[in-house]
Amino acid sequence: MILAAGRGERMRPLTDATPKPLLLAGGKPLIQWHIEKLAQAGIRDLVINHAHLGQQIEDTLGDGSRFGVSIRFSPEAEALETAGGIANALPLLGDAPFLVVNGDIYSDYDFSRLPDLQRGYRLDAWLVLVDNPSHHPEGDFVLNGDRIEQHGEYRLTFTGIGLYRPSLFQGIERGGKAKLAPLLRAAMERGAVGGEHHAGRWMDIGTPQRLNELDQLLRGN
Repeated sequence: MILAAGRGERMRPLTDATPKPLLLAGGKPLIQWHIEKLAQAGIRDLVINHAHLGQQIEDTLGDGSRFGVSIRFSPEAEALETAGGIANALPLLGDAPFLVVNGDIYSDYDFSRLPDLQRGYRLDAWLVLVDNPSHHPEGDFVLNGDRIEQHGEYRLTFTGIGLYRPSLFQGIERGGKAKLAPLLRAAMERGAVGGEHHAGRWMDIGTPQRLNELDQLLRGN
């Protein structure tokens, strides 16, 4: 699932007429970089949620066939926050663990590295963390071995890339707003969240300046 329902307030006025996932970097919409990397990793059944100017996203991406994937959409009349959006899309996601990636990030993370929660790990979630960027120096969580905890000295930043069991979201009413962080913190208290440290490239494309930085990077490469 690619999360694409955010309003993109910090991106205004760019997002007044264009949904953030369709903003261009390196000559492509941000969301297209995800779709192509997912396809390369063999992940071809995609769900994309949307709210603000969502029809533009559907019109641009279509059924995904030109990217070698199959796309189904989960529209939201009003953005439901991360966990609410995921819960709303559960009927499209199936009963097995699924990958979720924020639509407003860029990373060279290899999605095929994600573990199989059904086999090797009896966890509710697996999160990818990175070193703290300058705009988020306090970090989010602590990686202790392959388990993620709330408390500790060396904190890392959550990338917005995660693997989840559907059961993590079953307590959320479909169509209701809900944040992801409280669910993750509760699962961490149960020792049910694992993860890894990604040492490669990751960017949170949350401002026009960072969008321009990514554009210059991709055009340079």
